[in-house]
Amino acid sequence: MTAASTPDPTAAGCVAALGQAGLEIDASALARSLYASDASIYRIPPQVVTYPRDADDVLAALAIAREFEGSVTMRGAGTSIAGNAIGPGIVVDTTRHLNKLLRIDPEARTATVQPGIVHAALQRFAAPHGLRFGPDPSTHTRCTLGGMIGNNACGSRALGYGRTADNVVSLKVALSDGEVVGPRGALHQPGFSVEEERGLRGFPVAEPRSTSRLLSDVTALVDANLGLIRTEFGRFGRQVSGYSLEHLLPENDRNFDRFLVGSEGTLGVVLEATVRLVPDAPYRALALLGFPSMAAAADAVPAVLDAGAEIDGELTACEGLDHRISDLVPNAPELPDGRGWLFVEVTGDTLGQVEAAAALVAAKVGAPSRVVTDVAEQAALWRIREDGAGLAARTLSRPAHAGWEDAAVPPARLGDYLRDFETLLDDHGLSTVPYGHFGDGCVHARIDFELEKDDGRVVFRRFTEAAADLVASYGGSMSGEHGDGRARSELLDRMYSAEAVGLMAAVKHALDPANLLNPGVLVDPDPFDARLRLASAPAGPLADLFGDAHRCTGVGKCIADNTAGGGVMCPSYQASREEKDSTRGRSRVLQDVVTGQLPLHDPAVADALDLCLSCKGCAHDCPTGVDMATYKSQVLHAQYAGKRRPRSHYALGRLPRWASLAPASLANLSLRSKTIARLAKKVAGIDQRRGLPTFSSKTLRSFAQPARVRPAGTPDVWIWADSFTDHFASETGQAALELFAAAGIEAKVIPERACCALTWVTTGQLDQARKIISGSIRTLYPYVASGVPVIGLEPSCLASLRSDAAELLEGLPEGERAVEVAGAMRTLAEYLGDLRAQGRWQVPDLTGTEVVVQPHCHHASVLGFDADLDLLQASGATVKRLGGCCGLAGNFGVEQGHYETSVAIAEQTLLPAVRAAGPDAVILADGMSCRIQLADLAEVRGLHLAELLNSSR
Repeated sequence: MTAASTPDPTAAGCVAALGQAGLEIDASALARSLYASDASIYRIPPQVVTYPRDADDVLAALAIAREFEGSVTMRGAGTSIAGNAIGPGIVVDTTRHLNKLLRIDPEARTATVQPGIVHAALQRFAAPHGLRFGPDPSTHTRCTLGGMIGNNACGSRALGYGRTADNVVSLKVALSDGEVVGPRGALHQPGFSVEEERGLRGFPVAEPRSTSRLLSDVTALVDANLGLIRTEFGRFGRQVSGYSLEHLLPENDRNFDRFLVGSEGTLGVVLEATVRLVPDAPYRALALLGFPSMAAAADAVPAVLDAGAEIDGELTACEGLDHRISDLVPNAPELPDGRGWLFVEVTGDTLGQVEAAAALVAAKVGAPSRVVTDVAEQAALWRIREDGAGLAARTLSRPAHAGWEDAAVPPARLGDYLRDFETLLDDHGLSTVPYGHFGDGCVHARIDFELEKDDGRVVFRRFTEAAADLVASYGGSMSGEHGDGRARSELLDRMYSAEAVGLMAAVKHALDPANLLNPGVLVDPDPFDARLRLASAPAGPLADLFGDAHRCTGVGKCIADNTAGGGVMCPSYQASREEKDSTRGRSRVLQDVVTGQLPLHDPAVADALDLCLSCKGCAHDCPTGVDMATYKSQVLHAQYAGKRRPRSHYALGRLPRWASLAPASLANLSLRSKTIARLAKKVAGIDQRRGLPTFSSKTLRSFAQPARVRPAGTPDVWIWADSFTDHFASETGQAALELFAAAGIEAKVIPERACCALTWVTTGQLDQARKIISGSIRTLYPYVASGVPVIGLEPSCLASLRSDAAELLEGLPEGERAVEVAGAMRTLAEYLGDLRAQGRWQVPDLTGTEVVVQPHCHHASVLGFDADLDLLQASGATVKRLGGCCGLAGNFGVEQGHYETSVAIAEQTLLPAVRAAGPDAVILADGMSCRIQLADLAEVRGLHLAELLNSSR
């Protein structure tokens, strides 16, 4: 039994009561592992997770927590970086059901929402009315309004739109004793009164105090401490640490709703929120300003703010970005000279207005600059900034972590603070990459703490205490937008007086005397170096995966829709919306496995990994570089070491071997029999609803006629006959040969068999995979070493050579040659692009042709798809590139138990796009898996790029 897999026996009554009350709950080892962490460095497995369907379910959870003297922690998207959204009792996930827009009033410019609605979803509802919710954190594609209210989130555009607190009109909040306080203190009964609740739910509910009495207790505390509140609270915009008691001052109209914003779920539970919407300016421009360092960029902030007061338009953002972050982004937009930049955004009513305003800001500052008005380029620049937390974690020689993450100081003092901060880091042997909301004085900093080491944790405490003292000396705040959580609550007495800390404790006691709500945060806090996720030592058969599993910082990009920009991650989550099917969820489970807190063979591990398609989407799209496909292979390898495997591993996992043994004509003839096909599917573990691919009548290696031999005895280009093209899609290879021949390019097929072992890799048969790949590298290396280009036609196989081969053979005799082969192998589009650049080949004219492109997930994630897009756009075709995965993903989509998920993934982007395409549209799909999915589910024949170009010449 382990902490991760078995709940505390004392929790059994609480869990049973929740179930008896009709709540949707999960107390499994899997759920407790998934919800043990948020985006912070902490780990606290809950007793149980509940998914309330309505406000009454939330009240029931609170009542049961009171009865069993437990606790309640609210959770939205789980992107809290200070440990705000984890707790030891009942974790309430609002994203599954409490995620609705209840009403929108364009005239009043307000929206009423449930706490689990995602920020981006609210923006989509508001956009048709020309409105938006102002604050926009970098996690806006997945963070919830409830989480933003809990932490008083701000985001990049707080200069223009303020903090969440500034945009809350009213809240409906459940207090710890069951009362529901509505807008400005009114009492509401959502569905049942407290007395009715007792009878209908069958458990005791505390007798309610009157709302007026409860609020008057807090008001009395405020009135007794007016001077203290006026001098210590609300001193500058980004002071969000502690309770925002300034909102309860009489001159601020004693705004109880805004006071609750930023209280991190420790004083009440948000059931509904009415928020302010603002007009969305039709035009935006970015002034990019370059500086020799981040401190120099910070020095320029006052000049930017002064210029903002002079422009015709509105200054909405002033963000700092370090070169070490932008350097990690391939094909990043051009930035002015410098090693640190300010992104200054201005908005207005016309393009000329914002362009002139941005130019004025740049002129006033006098730094190297560039003004960007193109919307697509602006979006690309903002994506770099939004991925800052994940990218920053990859820039240093050691992994970087949250912890001391988002302190803020008055903007006028930011440059000096950064210099002192860098000195403090040097003194402790630490490094970071600062970035953040420089216009507000808020600095994000992922730091390379060695939290897995005892002495590293000692340094963590010493540095954090010193950093807190430094911020306090600048009149700053421990947190500038993400809340204090478990990371900074212990430090509040370094920025507040003992009297102020005591006042916050008194307010907490008045509203939550039993410490029911999010204990360990803000008042009576846990030590900031307790319950650290990385403090557990590596253990078990997968201990070597410790560092890789902990790459995931929990920023949650995998639970957003990443397909609009051509992203792939995470296909199964997009279909199921289950945390276990996200890259983050799987990482959390593996983190427990590699630290020995969850057994390798626990069903939770199989459940978390079962719907991973091994698509490699996370390896490209995850800002921290998680590669779940590789980790899954290693887990399967360890789980089945010396054991019988599933049937599909022997059949589909070794398909290239069987294909090389089976005579094509005989195999095709046999499989035409429904009885034989049904039996074959059963034996191979294939879903009966799936079709079986037919073998090519001749392999690519056998029908390809050698081209005219050059004097040197070598062709212009070699075509590698991967196993799938060779046996199942030789027509694509023939099309490539014909295309080259027509262009006067001599091409030959490599005659030897050379398998990439992809199917062995994805099913975790790694010992066999190493042997196969080693042989293939020995076969391919002479061709690569000759200097003649070698191309691959099947994206998944080529991607396996580019990524898996070098990883699997590292340290082995063929390892160095695997790296050379990986670097030399080209896609068809890459090679044709080179020929075109040399003037040796012209793209066929496809003007008037509609092309819907489904890049194979490995093509998009490992190989890169830019070369293909360049060719298609140069052809004059109308191109619609799809994001996401087709859903088949090799053996995944044909295996028993995966059919429904495979179809659901295809319905995300591929099938709707095919249905919407014109009757003459070309469906381009280089991957064999994608073409099989199209044939199976849409009865459409997808073309390989070689076929499209050859047929159009």
